[in-house]
Amino acid sequence: MATYIIVAMIAYLIGSINFSIILSKKMAGFDIREKGSGNAGTTNMLRSVGKKAAIVTLICDVLKGVVAIGIALLAGVIIKNLDNSLLVQIAGVLVIIGHTFPVFFKFKGGKGIATSLGVLLMINWQIGLICLVFALILMALTRMVSVGSIAAAILFPVLVLFIGQNYIVASSNWSYLIFSIIIAVLVIFNHRENVKRIFTGTENRISFKK
Repeated sequence: MATYIIVAMIAYLIGSINFSIILSKKMAGFDIREKGSGNAGTTNMLRSVGKKAAIVTLICDVLKGVVAIGIALLAGVIIKNLDNSLLVQIAGVLVIIGHTFPVFFKFKGGKGIATSLGVLLMINWQIGLICLVFALILMALTRMVSVGSIAAAILFPVLVLFIGQNYIVASSNWSYLIFSIIIAVLVIFNHRENVKRIFTGTENRISFKK
């Protein structure tokens, strides 16, 4: 039990390292949460700070998910007789929660999309890539990052129902289905204001001309 708790805490602390806040202060002299949409994530970094800062933020946030899952896997190797699939699932959920509610930044963080992508690619690269491509296509068609993010989150549990291979740790599909539903709910919850704006036609759109 202690190992699961320790992995959960480490994953949460990794998620709590919000690179958009750190980089916006270093590169632009302000807290990204005080500009644009107020969200501490890649899209707001792109709009408020620039492409370079947004790319670095994206890479770092994806890596948070990768590192958290990697640590969970390492713990499963070092300590025997653990449920390794549960370990990686705990790490995946907690690193996203850490990104959303970072203890280092007064529990006000981002929406966890890039970190979720890192988690998905580690848990099951096939599902992760399908969700990524699906999200990018919808983003290109609608010019709304939120639409692609929410749709990909909803697609995740659907894919788990039909894809039973390429998981980094083998387990029952029911186990990963519950995990995928939790991730989807987190993403949708974090985009609740975006959902309201989508339905009212006031959601921000990205420009591919800039």
